[in-house]
This record gives sequence, structure tokens and C-alpha cells, in this order.
Amino acid sequence: RESCFSWSESPLGRLTLSFHLQFTEEKLGQAEKTELDAHLENLLCRAECTKQNTERIMKQTEVLLQPNPNVRIEEFLYEKLEKKVPTRMNNHEVLGLSMIESGSEFGPGTAYGNALIKCGETEKQIGGAEREFIQSSAINFLTPFRNFLEGDFKTILKERKLLQVKRLDLDAAKTRLKKARVPDARAVAEQDLRMTQSEFDRQAEITRLLLEGVSSTHAHHLRCLTDFVEAQTTYYAQSYQYMVDLQKQLGSFPSTFSSNNNQSSSSSGGASISVPTIPLSASMLSPSPGLGLSGFHELRNSSGSRKARVLYDYDAAGSSELSLLADEVIMVSSVPGMDSDWLMGERGTQKGKVPITYLELLN
Repeated sequence: RESCFSWSESPLGRLTLSFHLQFTEEKLGQAEKTELDAHLENLLCRAECTKQNTERIMKQTEVLLQPNPNVRIEEFLYEKLEKKVPTRMNNHEVLGLSMIESGSEFGPGTAYGNALIKCGETEKQIGGAEREFIQSSAINFLTPFRNFLEGDFKTILKERKLLQVKRLDLDAAKTRLKKARVPDARAVAEQDLRMTQSEFDRQAEITRLLLEGVSSTHAHHLRCLTDFVEAQTTYYAQSYQYMVDLQKQLGSFPSTFSSNNNQSSSSSGGASISVPTIPLSASMLSPSPGLGLSGFHELRNSSGSRKARVLYDYDAAGSSELSLLADEVIMVSSVPGMDSDWLMGERGTQKGKVPITYLELLN
């Protein structure tokens, strides 16, 4: 007659029940637990710390590279779907395009329109530098961090869980040996203990080797951090150089702007804030009609005077300057020793300095 017995009475069933009983009793504090050695515990703590801080640094770096959370979610979905993220303009490029379009509407021959176009082109250059910085940071910084979390650390988690299973098996074998009374049962229990102890030791060694590899991960992440800092340095240096070049092109704003800044600073009452003025050079602001820059150059090198049409209203900042109204015609001449961005203007009996960026010389 075929013998029948339940699964719980089989050797595998008894081991499984013993395993779960050991786990339950440990949780209830009713069973002894084999403690891992201090070195292994420290390695486990360091690995967990590395994982948590890597996640935190990754998250904040992603926020830095893409502040818009909706765009980050969209890029994440495209990545999961293994589709190419659509190319979109960044904020600098959008601003640059708006400035260029506005400058074109005002007219590239006007001072303001030309300045807007120059500023827009610089903003687009900064946008391109930002795009390169984001791409470099994603490849050389974020990708290695993500590879650690999705690769090495997942392997560590898998082996750590297996080590926990081997430890429970070992402690269950110890408990069975303590409860064995019959010599034959004790012999079987001792054999089980030796086998589970060997498996536990082997798994502990595998786990230890993986955990010690976290030191190599730290060294790799340090190199990635250096690459990230270099990418930031390049980006900020390029942006700074672009702005310096733009500043040289613009020259100096008319002194009324500086005067307004100074007035607002002094009227605020407390500590004044120094507002740097950006020079607005006539070298890039040549009106298309009239004589253009060559006319200004000839006028400065001569002792004569010329008629000039006023392009924009201008409020004199001091008694040495002459206020202007748009579209009026005045006489201008050069005075020895006067700054190259200014001419002497005359309207009837009134006389004073006027900025050449507000003027269009007439034939």
C-alpha cells in the first residue's frame, strides 16, 4: 500500500517550518540570534549610507539640471518608454529668441533694437553652453550614480537577503540540535548544523566582498564628482565670457541710467548698493540712415559741426548735458578731450553734452 504523508511531515517541510518558527521566535524575543561580526555590520551600514546619499545627491542634481518638475516627469516617462526626448529650448534660448524678435521689430538700425539683438544672441550662446553642461553632467555624473543604484546595490541587496536566509537556517539548526534527545536525532542535527554553518560562512564571505567593493564605488564617484565640477566650471566660465564680450559690445549706458540708480539708492535710506554700469559702445549701435559711425569718426577728427536727428527722448543728468526730444534736429560738434561716446549739442542758445547713441547724423 502506497504510504501517504503530509508535506509538513517531509524533510523539506520540517526544515521550512523550522525556518519560519525561528524567524517568528526571534521577532518575539524567544530565540537566540547569530550576530554578524562587527566588520560586516559596519560594511552593511556604510553600503546603506552610500545608497541613501547617492539617491539624495541624484535627486537634487536632477532638480538643478531641470528645475521644472513636469518636464522631469516627462523625461522620465520617455526614458522608461525608451523613446527619444523631444528637443526643447531652455529658458536662456527662449529669452534670446524673444530679444532677437523684439530687436528686429524695433529695427536693427536703432540703438535699442541693435542692443536687443546682441543681447539675444548672447542669451542663445549661454543656452547652448547650458545644454552642453546638462548633457555632460547626465553622462559623466548622473549615469554612474544611477548605475550603482540599479546595478551594484541591487546585487548587494540580493546577497544580503540570502545571507539573512542562511543565518535563519543556521539558527534553526542550532535550535534543533538543542532539542534533540535521541542519539540518532542528535547526529542528524549536528550534520545539519555543520552544513548550515558552512553555507552561512560562504554567504557571509560573498556578501563581505561585495560590500568592500563600495570603497571602489566611492573612488569612482569621486572621479565623477570631479568631472561634474569641471563641467560646471566650463559652463560658468563660458557664460561669464559671453557676458563680458556682450558688455564690451554694449559699451556704456547713457549716464542718466546711472543717475537714476544712484538716486534710488540714496532715497532708500539705509546701506546703499553699488549698481555696476555696463558701458554702451557706439561701435555696435550704428543707425542705418545718415552717415553712420564713419560720420561720427570724421566729426570727432574735425573742428566743424553737423546736423543730427534725435532718435529718442533724453533727460539731461546734469547742467553740463542737454535734454533731447525725439525727432528734433540739433547741431553737434566735437570738443577736444571729450569722451568718445559724447558730442557737444546746440539748440538755439542752449548748449550741452549729448550721447551719440541717441543721434543720427544727417548729410
